[in-house]
Amino acid sequence: MPRSLYFTGDGAVEVRERELPTPGEEEVRVRTERSAISPGTELLVYRGEVPTEMAADATIDALAGTFEFPLRYGYAAVGRVEAVGPGVDSSWEGREVFGFNPHESHFCAPVSDLLVVPEECSAEAATFLPNVETAVNFLQDGAPRLGERVAVFGQGVVGLLTTALLSEAPVERLVTVDRYESRRERSLELGADVVLDSEREAVGERIREQLGDGAGWGEESVSGGDGMATGGSDTDEIGDDSDATTGDDEIAGADLTYELSGCPDALDAAISATGYDGRVVVGSWYGTKPTELDLGGRFHRSRVSLESSQVSTIDPELRGRWSKDRRLALAWEKLLDIDPERFVTHEFGISEASEAYELLDENPAEALGVIFEY
Repeated sequence: MPRSLYFTGDGAVEVRERELPTPGEEEVRVRTERSAISPGTELLVYRGEVPTEMAADATIDALAGTFEFPLRYGYAAVGRVEAVGPGVDSSWEGREVFGFNPHESHFCAPVSDLLVVPEECSAEAATFLPNVETAVNFLQDGAPRLGERVAVFGQGVVGLLTTALLSEAPVERLVTVDRYESRRERSLELGADVVLDSEREAVGERIREQLGDGAGWGEESVSGGDGMATGGSDTDEIGDDSDATTGDDEIAGADLTYELSGCPDALDAAISATGYDGRVVVGSWYGTKPTELDLGGRFHRSRVSLESSQVSTIDPELRGRWSKDRRLALAWEKLLDIDPERFVTHEFGISEASEAYELLDENPAEALGVIFEY
């Protein structure tokens, strides 16, 4: 019997049986093999921390409606076509496809809404496509320039993917921030020059001190002291900032900062880490959680700009050359390069959905990429 996952209340999900859907005109029915939880967004839904009157996603037909309970949600399903509707060529049967669809064992969708999974890509890896597309969008919105110093707050799945893409960009230094050691270690492996523990005090100021003029940085990845890991030798720790800053304190800091942690308090630190006339790209969605910012001091004269970034749209300046299809094609390419399947830490049967969300909610240090099997 087909099954669908429903968010039914604060901290509650249910797996319900449904009738087997019949594909309509120009539709196919997909039997899902894997679907990925997007922790940042789905934990907000799970905790009841989203505006209930807000559209779940006006750009995705499968997510029509609001965030009012009960609702089906999710947008990273991979499976095989097992039936075709009128007007669909029979060659679609058996194809492995990706759909922006909620967590459920079977679903129908127009063929125009599905993406054929490349032969060299596993079902598990393909579930990361929305996350990779989001990371691509962050780079397009932030537009890192040659020689810039960049900071990324948050090294969850999307943060790590953004770090991986930034490591290929011609930036001078890449600093990442996260509270969990395992994620900081992954960040170094993906190309970060320095990683900082967000639990330490004044992380924004520490970044600004270290990025003052780019001095004092090493070349090889080793563990540093004071909650940092860096690319220096044992005698060249980033914690020694005696000669790191030669410019004015108002100018020192990152040229470009990404806030991707999902933690409202991190936005203030991200602004603090950013230098004069720098840019802060806010990729986090805080839902109904309030954000308190200190804009009365240094920020007042810093000319730091804040920009929201969300993957459902494309930067208006790029729309003359970039479409959703072109960005998705690039996302597939980068997905195959990065191999995000290595981020999977847990797999659950869809009947174990409650355990999956409890793990993500209560033990985020243990869980990174969580996937449902069907």
